[in-house]
Formats: sequence, C-alpha cells, structure tokens
Amino acid sequence: MHECFIEFNQISILEFYGVNDHKLEMIKKAFPSLKIVARGHKIKFSGQSSFVQDLKEKIELIIHLIEKNQTISYEDFETIINNEPENLNCKLFSETHHKDIILTGNNGKIIKAKTWNQKKMIEAAEKNDIVFAVGPAGTGKTYTAVALAVKFLKFKLVKKIILTRPAVEAGENLGFLPGDLKEKIDPYLKPLYDALEDMLSLEKIQYYLTNKIIEIAPLAYMRGRTLDNAFIILDEAQNANDLQIKMFLTRLGPNAKAIITGDPSQIDLPKNIHSGLEKACKLLKIIEGIEIIKLDETDVVRHKLVKKIILAYQNSNIL
Repeated sequence: MHECFIEFNQISILEFYGVNDHKLEMIKKAFPSLKIVARGHKIKFSGQSSFVQDLKEKIELIIHLIEKNQTISYEDFETIINNEPENLNCKLFSETHHKDIILTGNNGKIIKAKTWNQKKMIEAAEKNDIVFAVGPAGTGKTYTAVALAVKFLKFKLVKKIILTRPAVEAGENLGFLPGDLKEKIDPYLKPLYDALEDMLSLEKIQYYLTNKIIEIAPLAYMRGRTLDNAFIILDEAQNANDLQIKMFLTRLGPNAKAIITGDPSQIDLPKNIHSGLEKACKLLKIIEGIEIIKLDETDVVRHKLVKKIILAYQNSNIL
C-alpha cells in the first residue's frame, strides 16, 4: 500500500475539481482501486504503487497547466486522466493551446476569444487599467468584457464586479415605468445578465448579487461613488454623453480596472445630445495605462448574416 499527498495552493479549487466536483469524479472513475480523499487545496490517494505513481504524474501535469494558463478544459482534463503518462506530450497542452481561453464557465463551458481583436482585448485588459472596446454589434465586446471580469473575480484579483449601462430609452428617468427599482432597470441590463449566466451558475449569480459582489445598475447610479478593488464595465457607452463618460472614468479607485464598450453606429441619444464615446477615445488614447481596441465586421460572432448586414449599412447612405 502506497500513499501520496499533493497540495495545490496556487490554483483555484473550482478549476481543479470542476463544477459540482465533476473533474474529481473523473479521477475517481479512472482510478477505482485507489482510495481518494480531497479536502480544499489538498488531495490524498493511496493504493497500489503503480497506480499511485500514475495518478501523481497526471495531477502534477494538470496543476502545472492550470498554473500556466489559469484554466484547463474538461476535454484536456479527461485526456490527461484517461491516457498513459508516457503517451501524454505536454506540448499538446502548451500555452499556445490555451492562450485564447479566458475561463471555464457554467457547466464546464469554455469561454475563449474567438477573433483576433477579442484576443487583443484580453491582452489589453491584462496590461492596462482602462480599455475601450469599440465596434459594431455582434463582435463580442460585452461578452468578452464580462468574461474577463468574472476571471478577475474568480482569481481574487478584484473583490467585486460592477456592470453598468446608460438607460437612455427612459432618459435615465425610470420613475414612470411599472414595478420596483429592479424591475424598472432589468430590461436595460438583460444582456449583462445573459453573459453572466454563461459563466456562473444561477445560484452563484444570486449569491453575488445579494452580497453586492456583483452589482448591475444604470450609469446614473455611479455618480458620487469611488469604485476600488473592482472590475467595472460600462456597456453601450455610445449612449453616454461627455459628462457621463468623464463621471464614470473618474469613479475608479485603487486596484480598479475598467472596460468601456460601445458601438458608434448605434447611438440612441436625442439628436441634441452628442455621444461622448468617440471624443473620449481621441482624448485618452495617448495616456499610458489606457488602450483603445477597435473591432470590426471580421470579429462578428453572431449569425453569419450579421456580418453582411453590417457591411450593407456601412456601404449605404441610409443611416
């Protein structure tokens, strides 16, 4: 009888064990003769020497990959667990294989960059505290931004996420709408909820919302606040005027990151009010720590016709 004890304090427990311990169950199924006990960042297993050594090598490879890439897909985890160690070439699971992955989302869904400019968004967010992501509908601006925010929260790089949009259809005056405050605001913020549901379980989302770890609110509610230790997203920024964007950007406190997303071709503001997004990009692009990422029709990840629709409107004088 041989025994092995492994501790992995530098990686996420959820990333190693999987949602609802799904990855841990893979290990137990692949090594039915071993007694496996997992508690927090520690795993202990005992049994026949050859099986113990086999599992030890596989777990060490998994830990190495998570440390290097911050995540490992269920497919790669299963491949490692169910193959002989000598048949596993670590190069198959190199940084190149994983560099586009942002995180493993709800039910093991892999959330990753799908286009070149989405990859640039990820790199920009790692290096800068403020990133503008500007481009047409369907290019994954909001989705990528929310995924990055969840990643930063998951790895304890920030303490909270704040998601905000201008509620321009109601002129930031939501009082005449029926229902309580949440019911008035939610229709404008639904895209942010949709993105979160791909990345976190409904129970986790509810817990985070209840405990103010994730806040979702209209832009007007940001005034007067100092947002520190937070990942903040201003979505649909083309519908914010100069003063609103300045107000938002000057909310940032210590250890805060912000992504501002917007589509200059879809401005819903009244004709006498100018969008502040384009001006902000021009004014701030020379400041170190701020980066502007421009997405275009080549980044569209919705239905294949969306790209053609965007091009058709760009080449016309209708709007």
